Amino acid sequence: MGQTLVSDAVRVLMLTWEYPPLLVGGLGRHVEALAGELATAGHQVCVVTRGDKQQATAETVAGVRVVRSAIDPLVIDFTTESLLAWAQAAEHSLLRAALPVVAQWRPDIVHAHDWLVGQSAVTLAQVTGSPIVATMHATEAGRHQGWLPAPLNLAIHSAERWLAQSAAEVITCSTSMRDEVSRLFELDAGQVVVVPNGIDPDAWHASPAERTAARARLAPHTPLIAFAGRLVHEKGLQTLIDSLPSLRAMRPGLRLVVAGTGGHEPQLRARARRLRVARAIEWAGFVDEDAVAVLLGAADVAVVPSLYEPFGIVALEAAAARTPLIVADTGGLRDLATAGVAAGSFTPGDAPALAAAITAVLDDSAAARRAVLRADRVIRRDYSWPAVAATTAAVYARASGGSAATS
Repeated sequence: MGQTLVSDAVRVLMLTWEYPPLLVGGLGRHVEALAGELATAGHQVCVVTRGDKQQATAETVAGVRVVRSAIDPLVIDFTTESLLAWAQAAEHSLLRAALPVVAQWRPDIVHAHDWLVGQSAVTLAQVTGSPIVATMHATEAGRHQGWLPAPLNLAIHSAERWLAQSAAEVITCSTSMRDEVSRLFELDAGQVVVVPNGIDPDAWHASPAERTAARARLAPHTPLIAFAGRLVHEKGLQTLIDSLPSLRAMRPGLRLVVAGTGGHEPQLRARARRLRVARAIEWAGFVDEDAVAVLLGAADVAVVPSLYEPFGIVALEAAAARTPLIVADTGGLRDLATAGVAAGSFTPGDAPALAAAITAVLDDSAAARRAVLRADRVIRRDYSWPAVAATTAAVYARASGGSAATS
């Protein structure tokens, strides 16, 4: 993953169903950061996204033209039962906002982020003659461990398949996702490229005073482990809890801080009580980004024990906080281990292996420090937003066949 941008400016029409301030997950912030970095590099970027006003609006923010669609007077909730109807209505509104844009400004690339803008992308590509680049941030089959258990799941899968097969290039965030997408949607290997998610490394550097204060409050004299993430089964916190009895047998005061909420929390708390480690865990609940940076920076080890993880942005955040990182050997986390971002890895679900990986970090502070410095170098080189934007621009150039507009 290099830093060299294509020489000619590329006109990019980005389609996304969420964008700040209308956010649901991490996709919107990803698109915002990518669009901004591409604009900084000299490319022309127009983001079309959903809005919350009666009429479509347009503004330029940090060099990116942002067009927000009108909110239609339809009573459709964003729920499981009505998700497809909601998506159809949202795409109709998105198209009405985008068509006037492309009538006056022909993009070189239509960049679609996930299936919720897939139909819009196909229509706009037909209208403009521009190729589609599709970023598949996750798949419905992957979210359900390879199954499509209900008609809704099958419908979403079909929308993902249509978008992927309509694209000149498909972007995934990890080699695991590349393999999954290629297999699910029967794509040629060369059509799917890995472009990792990005991060601003400096945003995760808590001050020494903040780290010292957090450490004094949480674990002044004993090892501290940090976990940040949703409390759901696939995030694997149960494996980390299962590793605590053996870890505390060697280090009786060892503490774990859990930052996050989710539906699995009651079961996790019960598991900790059953294993008699409940007093070793602090359940911090929802923690904002600044506080998470402080927590991660104060810890001796950060653990991302996911069973399924397309990428694992929290792992990058932990490493950027300059904390030794242990990850499960799965999905996108495997890429981070291979690249040198993680200090160690373990087989998903294997609590003894996780305990051994944590012990190795705690037992060798010099090696842990070297791992932190290595991770910082790799993140700045390959996972910073300038690097991610440069790689994305190279995908645009390949998709457009070198025919990008320059005026």
